[in-house]
Amino acid sequence: MELKRAFKLLRKDVWALVSAAYILTVTLVAVFAYPLSSDKTQYANQMHLSIHSQPPGFSCNILIIPSGESENNKSFFFGHINKNEEIPIKEIRWFDNRLSFKRYGNAISYFEERSFDQFPQGTTRKKIEAQYLKEKHFILGTDKYGRDLLSRLIIGSRISISIGLVAVIISLFIGVLFGSLAGFFGGFIDKLIMWLINVVWSIPTLLMVIAITLALGRGFWQVFIAVGLTMWVEVARLVRGLVKSAKEELFIQAATTLGFSKSRILINHILPMLIAPLIVISAANFASAILMESGLSFLGIGAQPPMPSWGGMIKDNFRYLLLGKPYLAILPGLAIMSLVLAFMMLGNSFRDALDVKS
Repeated sequence: MELKRAFKLLRKDVWALVSAAYILTVTLVAVFAYPLSSDKTQYANQMHLSIHSQPPGFSCNILIIPSGESENNKSFFFGHINKNEEIPIKEIRWFDNRLSFKRYGNAISYFEERSFDQFPQGTTRKKIEAQYLKEKHFILGTDKYGRDLLSRLIIGSRISISIGLVAVIISLFIGVLFGSLAGFFGGFIDKLIMWLINVVWSIPTLLMVIAITLALGRGFWQVFIAVGLTMWVEVARLVRGLVKSAKEELFIQAATTLGFSKSRILINHILPMLIAPLIVISAANFASAILMESGLSFLGIGAQPPMPSWGGMIKDNFRYLLLGKPYLAILPGLAIMSLVLAFMMLGNSFRDALDVKS
């Protein structure tokens, strides 16, 4: 009943609705990242060094020289490995069985030639113009490697959503397990678990994450596990206190008097009472996990290149803050800030709704 009342109150909270809508939008973008991206190569890692650091709204023609290998590696959710050569060009000229072009950004202005024989058999000028010559638009410009900044921002959202989800699941599993055992059984078990919680709590979080990451090795899932293993202590402390309070409720004492097993009392009667507080702390942990992963990626021990991460994008481009193109670092920073803010506001709104006594 308390949870239903909280959701009714949340529906009247404008900022809670805006935050929830934004989180849902980012989640959908993360799931369908490649269909939404203009660069559909794996990790949006198609480099064009000749057009690096171009401003938002930049566009140019791209000439695609096929590799001759069949493209059977396309994936709706994971992109594809592009084996074709993509050449940004400024000018193109046509001849009977060949073409010549000027590369974009080439300091020495000269034409290069390609024979029609480098394209599939029977290819004509009209077919090349239709299939192998594309005008590409870079809505947010390109990074220092000539990659589409918007595509990497979109695919980078997967890291932030995934790290938050996995970290919250790990912290809930360990925290609820240890906290419920400590709060329900008390005695030696409570002292042992509280000693472990205090030890973990005393170690700086970032230092512990770095140590776990280095122990497990650098990688995508290693970071997820490392962040999750450092966030369970807050959950455990919360659950322990709530379980100890719940044990004093009359219906719990009645269930104990009637001879219900401890596991039945804990699982069927006490743990369901913890759902609402756990939702609140999960929202905060979700935001903390995103910040933690961004910091690790900035330090170079988070998601590894070429996998796009918002923190890694700031690391790659933070020098441009002083070189006249600050948006390269500011845009991923704004993405991190907005998503963290949405989770914090949603968690605060839920907490306020649960505190209402009417």
